[in-house]
This record gives sequence, structure tokens and C-alpha cells, in this order.
Amino acid sequence: MGNSVLVAEDNVMQADMLGRYLRQEGYQVRIVHDGRSAIDEVRRNAPDLLILDVMMPKVDGLDVVRVLRAETGIPMLMLTAKSTEDDLLHGLDLGADDYVTKPYSPRELMARVRTLLRRVQRHAASTALTVGELVVDLYGHEVRMAGQLLECTASEFRILQTMAEAPGRVFSRAQLLSAVHGLDGFITERTIDAHVMNLRKKIETTPRQPVYLLTVHGVGYKLVDGSGR
Repeated sequence: MGNSVLVAEDNVMQADMLGRYLRQEGYQVRIVHDGRSAIDEVRRNAPDLLILDVMMPKVDGLDVVRVLRAETGIPMLMLTAKSTEDDLLHGLDLGADDYVTKPYSPRELMARVRTLLRRVQRHAASTALTVGELVVDLYGHEVRMAGQLLECTASEFRILQTMAEAPGRVFSRAQLLSAVHGLDGFITERTIDAHVMNLRKKIETTPRQPVYLLTVHGVGYKLVDGSGR
């Protein structure tokens, strides 16, 4: 079976054309036509790759990237008619892996798809995320620190998973909130502070002087390996 690709494109004709190209390359293809459906479909059954248009109804492509990047490490390739440098950088800063501007060459697009999916295959064998002595086991849904099993709530696990997928990256409270409660959560960002405080009690030797789960003042939090480097 080929890799699965989710296409989010509100233009039905373009979506169908892209679907045909992908199927000719041997990929399994699903198609949605708005950003809200893209988020729901990824959460329901995550594809190996998401290709999405920037301009979509309900939730635009940039917000789709912002929400999903806080939840998953799947590669995302954005399609856009906008070609200015600022537009491209904004999408990449939000977490998109690659950009193709319209009109695009189908051969070039398929080459970009193959490149991103090779990256997926290189990392597919690993089901555990390790940051220093902290291990987040995605398969067993367990967290261990220095070999000791820790009891974590579902929300705490989701926060650790999100941060352990990108060690050293700073996550805002809003990004972590999206990872835990999604786009429609009615929970305040202070909830994240409470989760972080509880996590520090579990993973830090001295919670008031953390070496793993660090605060970046005015921005958010990051997870590091505890080495102090």
C-alpha cells in the first residue's frame, strides 16, 4: 500500500486534478474542501502527508498549520497563489515543511511530495521520543524519567508529546492549548501553566529550579535535555 496523502483544496477541479496525479504515483488519497474538515480528518486518521491550499473557507490554511503543528509532526506542504517572500516565510514559521506557488508544475510537486515522504519513512521506525532521561512512549502511552514510570493525565501526556517532538523549540501557551484542547477549546491559557506546574513536579528533581521544562519569559515553554546546554 502506498503512503496516504490528504489534500485540502477548496477548488474542486484543482483538488480532483491533484488527486489524479497522486494516485498515478501510487498514493492513497483523501480530499476535503475546507480547513475545518482538514483538521477533523487529520485528527480522525492522520495521513502521511497533508497538502493544503492557503485560501480556504471556515479555517484558512495558515490556521490549519498553526493548529495541527501543535498536535502532530506530519509533513505539510502548502499551495498558494501568493508568492511574496513574507507570505512564504509566514507559512514556514508556522510549521509548514514546504511551499509550492500556483500555477505549479505537477512534476515539481510530485518531487516535493516524494522528498517529504522520504523524511517520514526515515523516522517511522521510532515510537519513543527521548529528551535526555525523559522518554515519551507513543506506542505504550507511557512517560518515564530515568527509567521510572510516571503517572500523567491525558493532557499532560499530550503536552509532553508535542514538546518532545521538537526539543528546544519554544511553544506558546496558545500552541500547547491547541495541542490539548483543539481549536474549539473553551479553556484559558492559564490551564497550560497549571499543567506545566504539575509536570515539573513529576519530571524535575527540583520543580522550582527546572532543567527540563523551561519557561521562556514572554513567549512560552520549551523542553530540553536537562544538560544545561
